[in-house]
Amino acid sequence: MSACRLGKGKQLLILGIALVVIDQVIKILVKTNMTMGSDGEIRVFEWFRILFIENKGMAFGMAFGGVLGKILLTLFRVGLSGLLIWWIAKLLKRERPVPPGVLVGLTLIAAGAVGNLIDCLFYGMIFSESTASTVAAFGGSYAPFMQGRVVDMFYFPLWEWPDWLPLLGGHKFFEPVFNFADSCVTVGALYLIFFQWRFFAKEEEGKKAASSDQ
Repeated sequence: MSACRLGKGKQLLILGIALVVIDQVIKILVKTNMTMGSDGEIRVFEWFRILFIENKGMAFGMAFGGVLGKILLTLFRVGLSGLLIWWIAKLLKRERPVPPGVLVGLTLIAAGAVGNLIDCLFYGMIFSESTASTVAAFGGSYAPFMQGRVVDMFYFPLWEWPDWLPLLGGHKFFEPVFNFADSCVTVGALYLIFFQWRFFAKEEEGKKAASSDQ
């Protein structure tokens, strides 16, 4: 691998590690200093609050099938994280340069996946239980390996829909509570979709051309 590619690889590695560290620092500060639920929330603004909840399933508070579902979801996160890291490494080895934005976008997604994976794998083993009246501490254990819950905290109730609106009435926009890792995944994915779609379109065209030549 050329020095240029090695340099790009190191930069992406530093970026990925920095994003994971930021994510974990935020989560640990919230986990060890806040109680769960609305009673312990911090109102930065009326439309932006730090609200500590724990997510047993997927992003933005969505659940997935109990203990077995949680294990399967954690294994999926392991596979996804590994696949993304492998894909980035493969793109770095190409003779034809890959747009830096593609690599950065994939790194954002990989870092977000790893950040939430750490919670799932280890948080249950290293923290005590968080409740509406109790702050968690290091050294406890509330769940076995792979059964940890993801820490979420960012809440943006931008406005409340009027009561007369069907289905939406009385609900807030935006209701899901999320974390920094979720933001990395979302920003990375949206950036690739809106600004790097040509790269993936060309990739698909190249695959079709290669298969038709065989």
